[in-house]
Amino acid sequence: MSSPQRDITLRFLAEPQDVNFGGKVHGGAVMKWIDLAAYACAAGWSSRYCVTAYAGGIRFVSPVHVGNLVEISAKIIYTGNSSMHIAIEVNACDPKSLNRRLTTHCIVIMVAVDESGQPVKVPEWVPQTEQDKQQHSTAIKLMEMRKKIGEEMEIFI
Repeated sequence: MSSPQRDITLRFLAEPQDVNFGGKVHGGAVMKWIDLAAYACAAGWSSRYCVTAYAGGIRFVSPVHVGNLVEISAKIIYTGNSSMHIAIEVNACDPKSLNRRLTTHCIVIMVAVDESGQPVKVPEWVPQTEQDKQQHSTAIKLMEMRKKIGEEMEIFI
């Protein structure tokens, strides 16, 4: 049996229908691409249909231009019982130069579900390299921070 796929990279050209009123690619289009990459990564890891539970810490570092070659990298950095925490990095470049630049990064949490939409167990990801261990540790710290933020946000509900 082969091991689950931990990471994936999607590549495509930014198209004119993705443009916003300022002439750059719309942030909503970038967020859709992030969700697609997170789904592909989570489904590849879990071999299940997955749903988005959380997307946060989205940082738009620089714009994507129509015609840019866009590269979205997604990789598992933590697994829970049914959840997968995925680090996403979006890079873009002029396809003639291939001089990539970071445009966006974030964390997405996906949950594997069965046919009735109930969470199901996913394979555990165990960090191997020093960088893996660092990202795993950061994912745990972010979970703790999200819990505190969630408690503070309850005032608005």
